[in-house]
Formats: sequence, structure tokens, C-alpha cells
Amino acid sequence: MDKILEAVVTSSYPASVKQGLVRRVLEAARQPLEREQCLALLALGTRLYVSGADELPRRVGCQLLHVAGRHHPEVFAEFFSARRVLRLLQGGAGPPSARALACVQLCLQLLPEGPGADEVFALLRREVLRTVCERPGPAVCAQVARLLARHPRCVPDGPHRLLFCQQLVRCLGRFRCPAEGEEGAVEFLEQAQQVSGLLAQLWRAQPAAILPCLKELFAVISCTEEEPPSSALASVVQHLPLELMDGVVRNLSNDDSVTDSQMLTAISRMIDWVSWPLGKNIDKWIIALLKGLAAVKKFSILIEVSLAKIEKVFSKLLYPIVRGAALSVLKYMLLTFQHSHEAFHLLLPHIPPMVASLVKEDSNSGTSCLEQLAELVHCMVFRFPGFPDLYEPIMEAIKDLHVPSEDRIKQLLGQDAWTSQKSELAGFYPRLMAKSDTGKIGLINLGNTCYVNSILQALFMASDFRHCVLRLTENNSQPLMTKLQWLFAFLEHSQRPAISPENFLSASWTPWFSPGTQQDCSEYLKYLLDRLHEEEKTGTRICQKLKQSSSPSPPEEPPVPSATSVEKMFGGKIVTRICCLRCLNVSSREEAFTDLSLAFPPPERCRRHHHHHHHRRRRLGSVLLPAEDAGAQEPGSAGPQRQRKHCITGGVPPTILDMEGLGPHGLGGQSGQEEKVERGESTEEEAAAGEEEGEEKEKAEAEEKREAQDDEEEEVREKVKEEKEEEAQEEKEAAAADGEEAAAAGPGPGTLQSAAATSGDGSRSVLDLVNYFLSPERLTSENRYHCESCASLQDAEKVVELSQGPRYLILTLLRFSFDLRTMRRRKILDDVSVPLLLRLPLAGGRGQAYDLCSVVVHSGLSSESGHYYCYAREGAARPAPAPGAAERPEPDNQWYLFNDTRVSFSSFESVSNVTSFFPKDTAYVLFYRQRPEEGSEAEPGSPRTRAEPTLHKDLMEAISKDNILFLQEQEKEARSRAAYISALPASPHWRRGFDDDKDEDKGPPGGCSPAGGSGGDFHRLVF
Repeated sequence: MDKILEAVVTSSYPASVKQGLVRRVLEAARQPLEREQCLALLALGTRLYVSGADELPRRVGCQLLHVAGRHHPEVFAEFFSARRVLRLLQGGAGPPSARALACVQLCLQLLPEGPGADEVFALLRREVLRTVCERPGPAVCAQVARLLARHPRCVPDGPHRLLFCQQLVRCLGRFRCPAEGEEGAVEFLEQAQQVSGLLAQLWRAQPAAILPCLKELFAVISCTEEEPPSSALASVVQHLPLELMDGVVRNLSNDDSVTDSQMLTAISRMIDWVSWPLGKNIDKWIIALLKGLAAVKKFSILIEVSLAKIEKVFSKLLYPIVRGAALSVLKYMLLTFQHSHEAFHLLLPHIPPMVASLVKEDSNSGTSCLEQLAELVHCMVFRFPGFPDLYEPIMEAIKDLHVPSEDRIKQLLGQDAWTSQKSELAGFYPRLMAKSDTGKIGLINLGNTCYVNSILQALFMASDFRHCVLRLTENNSQPLMTKLQWLFAFLEHSQRPAISPENFLSASWTPWFSPGTQQDCSEYLKYLLDRLHEEEKTGTRICQKLKQSSSPSPPEEPPVPSATSVEKMFGGKIVTRICCLRCLNVSSREEAFTDLSLAFPPPERCRRHHHHHHHRRRRLGSVLLPAEDAGAQEPGSAGPQRQRKHCITGGVPPTILDMEGLGPHGLGGQSGQEEKVERGESTEEEAAAGEEEGEEKEKAEAEEKREAQDDEEEEVREKVKEEKEEEAQEEKEAAAADGEEAAAAGPGPGTLQSAAATSGDGSRSVLDLVNYFLSPERLTSENRYHCESCASLQDAEKVVELSQGPRYLILTLLRFSFDLRTMRRRKILDDVSVPLLLRLPLAGGRGQAYDLCSVVVHSGLSSESGHYYCYAREGAARPAPAPGAAERPEPDNQWYLFNDTRVSFSSFESVSNVTSFFPKDTAYVLFYRQRPEEGSEAEPGSPRTRAEPTLHKDLMEAISKDNILFLQEQEKEARSRAAYISALPASPHWRRGFDDDKDEDKGPPGGCSPAGGSGGDFHRLVF
């Protein structure tokens, strides 16, 4: 019967004839057969199933085995013995064929239980291990996986199971797609999935095998001597538990036995797995490993792999099936590569065609990818400005897509940079501290230079001024401004946690300051702005003269000098009017200023201003505080007060620390000359430099203003009469209310009350000090005014008004007074409430709203000692309120605390409460940003609020080179520290306490030391 059947199958009869004859033979085989006949049919069925040339003999062989197994089980068990299985699997050279394994799987389904079956399973446990050790192809491995999935008793047991799993990983690394075309690719994917599925099944049964298999996987992909392993290994990753990710990456990145070459090879090959279509979580493992390398400062590997693979990852965005993983890896690679534009620029030629392809695809996946890609491009253009010729095509390609906000861009850039990754070693070694999570950069204290650092950070956070400085052209005649430009550029783009301002400090050094000693930050600020102003003015004048000398015909009239950057940003104008109380003649003078120095009013003025608040409401500004601070603000915090420019007192200022031997003393007088509000030209030498131009200009302006001043003088005379009557009434009421206090003698300021009396005085606000600065002042006794009309010294009244507010209003609170009794400077420790929104009164009853953007705080008891630090937020222009809408403080943009090298997140609440928590820490210099008036247009050339200005190429290259140098320094440092740590004796407690932030919320924000607020030691980049 077996010979007849074999002849029929191998004959040339039509298939229908063959099938009919086979059907008859199979029916006969279901009947009782002799043992030899049945064994012959089983042998024929096995031979046809394993060696059949086409589908018909294989199907006939399968049917024969099924019939024999079901109808002749005893003979089948005798035939399918361990010896038969061994001959079947070892019939040829090399590993068994997939058909032989499939035949074994089929026979196992028909094999009855018994001792013979146990012998077969024991044999198969050995044979499948031998098979995978011989590195079979995808088809055989997939058949082994199907066999073991169907018959788990064939899985090797004991220690052999782990070896079997590791060898399966090796086999996957050898997989090669056997055929081209879609059908071959699909079959290859299915085979890889079956093998990886078997691994997942074995891991679930024995979780301890996962980590050894991962080590084997890394050994395969990190081997540099063999050909690249198959991408089929990516199919394993989807079955790895994500909870193992952190531990695996940490151990791998800190393993000293893994060389840089191996790590580079491994991560490069993992990134290639992004193209594996069925790999889930591949992107998560790739990103985790990249983060792990960044945490241990292995930047050279990251740089090399990013530049080598970023274009290939980008190309995978074309394929929807792998688009999600490719986009995740691409975003991480780009957003972390912030030290140089090189990686981003590699993608520039590919972005426009990719955008066009995604638009043409018109799918949900493509649209989502487009939006994220556009956001990524905007981040990179923001991060690396200065290449308009390269960026124009890509900006044109994405012009119709959503543009992210600047806050969103800064958030993305700040969260993923390599230098923001937490280092495992940072807790032990401050030199390895990463860039602040804020994305901001600190300044190194060079020895009591916190006063410089605080001012520079406040100026840097004044966005309009920063943009103005960064826009400075490469060839200019302003060396100090150029050094400031380089400093600002590195503060904006460096990857270092802190940089040294040494070169800039040397260039801007105030000549009368002593090196290494604490100085007054306000004095430094005035000197710096004056230097910048004079330098630009001189450079402009030189350029104009050079143009005139080079032109063939001289110009008809000299050009009008343009305002300098300092004047545009910080320059305002103030008008001083003095009225003679005898003839009522009024003289006026307008001067420029860059900051206002605000003295503290004497205590009795505070009581009187609270008592008569309603009489003065008309001419005072207003302060709006946030809702949480409104209750603490006194409703009538304004009144007639007096400016004391030099604040020289014979008594004790309110609320100073030294309270011994206090008593009422008279205030020292001021000179009879008009106070000069400091701008840049505060000295006689500087005024003489522009004397020739200034005198003619002043005469012309005086003639033009004469008619307008006549009306103003009349109004001032009326005001003076009213105020004289009011003041007399105030003095009477004040004397009645305070019977124990002596009445003020004459029209002067009166006497200071003792410190004990001031303790019950209400808190002051910045507006109180502003109003005191603007309040009328009586000039009497030795301060009398020389009236030109009377031709003699006369009592007079001086009124100060702001005629033009600056874009950035700088207010200095005069906390340091000179005590004539002790002959030393003392600090006024009064807590002054600083409003978020300040409405500054201007001449003519107008008002200008200002938003707080920076507060420089002094910690200590004297200007010659202590420490400075700065609270700041972005001081950029904000829209004016809509008509009819209530004026509110600016939304609480993110505040930062700049304390030398340390930069941290903060809040306006911290700014407001710093003095209440730390009495020696008081607000000293305030920066306010002017709100644009409703309907006002942006100034020509005004800085865009969206992006930082374009830097010239030399500056960008210097930043990129230094960023690479810093990464190399950090990597070298991390390697040496890691080697040191690995040599330490093991101890479970040696790390305890090192990660705790000792000075968090336990004291004032820091002391003044060469290491700055954090006390760390940093690699110094010197400016």
C-alpha cells in the first residue's frame, strides 16, 4: 500500500486523479493493518512531509501521520521513538530543517503519554538547545519557537534554560531577511516576533533570566569586531519590563568595563532599531540610555552618535508605522544638542521636503508630526539665531503652522539639555554640578564681587536692554559694550552652570573702589551706565567726524546727536521748579536722569501724611498690589514728603540696628544749590566736555519754553499759597494729636523722633518714598535760594516733577545714611513693601504704569560689608490694558533668584517676605519696566519679544567651542571621579546626607564668598 501511494504521489497524473487515489488509500489505512504495513505508511508519511518537493506530497504526508496516529496509536508510539526523533533531527549537516522540526511538532500532538513520550521530551530538551547553539536561520528559530510554545515540556530546564535564552538572543542577532519584497519582509518580521515572543514567555516563567539576557544583548550590539547584528533584536525590547529601565541604564552607564567604543557602537545600533516597525518602547530605552550617558558626563559619545545618526532618525518620519518612535528620539537628540548648531544644521536640507511629504500625506499621524516638527524647528532657530540665509527656506515651509510661545520654547530647551541631567556624582563633587534647572546661568564671585553680579543679572533680565546689547554690530567703537555683549551672549547660550565676569569687571572697574572689598552696587550701576553712555556718545561723535572728513563737501548743518542705548532704555527727564516766597518768581530747569535715589521720610512726616492723606490724593500716584498683599497695604500710603538726597542725619534713622544713646537731634541742612539728579554727566569734568554744545542748546530751549512757563508759574504761585495754608493747619493738628511732642519750629522739616517712637509706625511702600521725593521742599536758613528778581537770598519752595518716564525705571532706596554723631555710615533696616505695579506720577497730572522686573537685595548692616543678591523676572514689554478695563499687576511671570553661581526658581511672595524672614536683607535697587500706553505703536527697530537677537558668527562660534570644551572638561572630571569612587571601600552609609540641600529655607539666600551663593567650585570661563 505504501509503494502504491508513493507511486501515485510522484506520478504525472493530474492533481484531481492523484487526490482521488490518495483518498482511497487513506480510507484503507483507517482499517486494521498489519504492524509492518503501518510502520511503512508512517515512514512514507514522514518522508513526504519532510522532503516533499511541493505542497501535495507534504499534505499527503501530514494526512498519513494523522490517520496512523489516531487509528494505530500503539504502532505510532513504537515508530515515533527517541531514536527516530534523533535520526530526524540529525539527518543532515548543520542544524535540523524547519520541516523536520515541524514534523516533530506534529508527531508530538499525536504521541500518546507513556515512558516513550517521556524519553522523546527529554531528548528534545537537549536537541533544541543544541539547535539554537548552531545559530540556525530565522525559519528554523521560528519553528523552534512554535514547537516550544505548543509543547512547553520541550523547553530546557535547570541551568540550561538561561543558556537557551541567551542563545536565542544570539540567534536573533544573526537573523537576515531571506527574500526581498514585501512578502519576504512580512515573513521575516513574523519569524522575529515568534522568537521574541518565546523569550517573553520564558522570562515570565523565570524573571531572573531577564538581566543576563540583557547583558547578552548588550554584548551582541556592542561588539565592534563582527558584522552589525540584525535589527530583529529590536523585537526583544518590547518585552522588557519598563520598571527595570532606570536600574539597567544606571548600571550600564557606570560600568567601567564597558569601553567608549563599545558604548558608542551599542547606542548607534540601538538608534538603528527605530526603523523596526513592531518594536514597542524602543524609543523609551534609547532616550533612557542617552540620559544615562549625559548624567555621567560621557558627552563625547553623545556628540558623536548624535551627529552620525540624527539624519537617519529624521528620515524615518516618512513612515507612519515607525513615526512615533522616530519623532521621540529626534526631539530628544535635538533638544539636548544645545552646545552647538551642528546637529540642527545637518537637518536643514531635509526639513522642507519632509514638511511637503507630511502635508501631502494628509493624515492624523502626519498632521501631529508636522505640528511637533514645527515646534522643534522654532526651538532650534530660537536657540541658534544668526543664520537667516539657512533658516529662510525652513521658515517658509512651516509658515502656516502653529508658532509656540517663547515660554513654551524656553521650557522645552530647559528640560532636556545634557547639562541639566542629574549626575550621580554631583552630590559628592560640586565641580560636577549641572546647569540650573531654571535654564539660567550664574556668575562666579571673584572675591566680594556680588555687587557686580547682582547688577549684571538685573541688567541681563531687562529684556529690551539685553536685546539692544546683543544687537551690537561686530565692528564698533564701544569696547566696554562689546565685552558686555559677550557676557550677555554667554549668559544666554552657554551650557556652563556659571561663568566668570573677570574680564568685564576689569574693563568696568570703578577707579575709587578697592579690590577685594565690598562696594555699593548702586554706585557701581551709576558708574557703569555712565561709562556705557559716554563711550557710545564719543564713538558716535568720532564716526561723524570721520564721515565729514571723508565727504567731498561738508554738510550744511551738523547732525542732531541721537540718543544712546542707555538714554533709550534708562533715560528719563525731571523738572525742578523753585518759587521765591517773597516775589513769587519761578525758575525751572529740566535735567536727564537714569536712576532716582529715594530717601526715607522722617517719622513725623509719615504720621502727618497718614492724617492728611485725602488732601493730597489729587497729585499722588497709586500702587496696585496682588490680592494676597492688598490687605497688608495701608490705604493711605501717600502724602507730602521731602527728598533728602544725601541723607546726612544728626540723629538715628528709623529702625536701625544700633539703638544705644538715641535722642532727638536736628536734621543736618542741605546746600542751597539745586539738587542734581544723577544721569551720566554728574561731574563738572563731564559737564565741561559738552559745554559748547550745551550752552547754545539751553539758550534756545529756554526761549522756546518761556511762554509755556509763564502759565505754569502762575499755577505754581497759587499752589504755594494753598500749601502754605495747608501746612500751617497740619502743624497745628499734629501738635494737638501729639501733646508730648514739641511742635515743629518754623517751616523746616522739624526733628526726628526716637527709635522707640518709630516702632509703632506703619510699614512704608515704594510709593511713599517716591512721593516724598516729589513733595515740595522749603528752602530756608542756610539753604535759602538766591532769587534773581530780588537779587538776594530768599526763602523759597522747590517742587520736583517727572516730565518723562524712562523705559526702565531704576529706583535706589537710600538705606545707607551717614551719622554725624558716630561719624560712620549706617543702614536703615525699614521694611519697604515693593509693589508689582507702580503708577508713577508725571507732570501735568499724568501717570505712567510700571511693572516690577528686578529687585537687588542687600544683606548686612553696612554698605562696606554684607552680601548682594538679585530677584528678577523677564522685564519685557507687555500689552497695555484694554480701554475701560481695570489696571492690574502683571501676571506672575516666573521669578528667579540670582545668588552668584546659584540660580533657583523663586516667586514674588519670596521677594515680598524676604525682610520679614531675614531683617538684615532689604530691597535696595529696584528695576521697573514701563508699560506701553494704550494704542501706542511699537518703536521702529524695537526688539521682538519672541526670539533673542541674531549674534554675529564669531560670537556664536566662540560659544559653541566653549560649550564643547565644557562638555569635555565635565566628561574628564566625571571619569576621574568615577575611578576614584570605584576604588573606595564599600560602605552602605558613605553616601548618606550628601544629596541634602543644606541651605534650603534655613537661612538667607547666601553669603558673599568667592564661590558664590552655593559655595561650589566651578570651571571658570573668563570674560
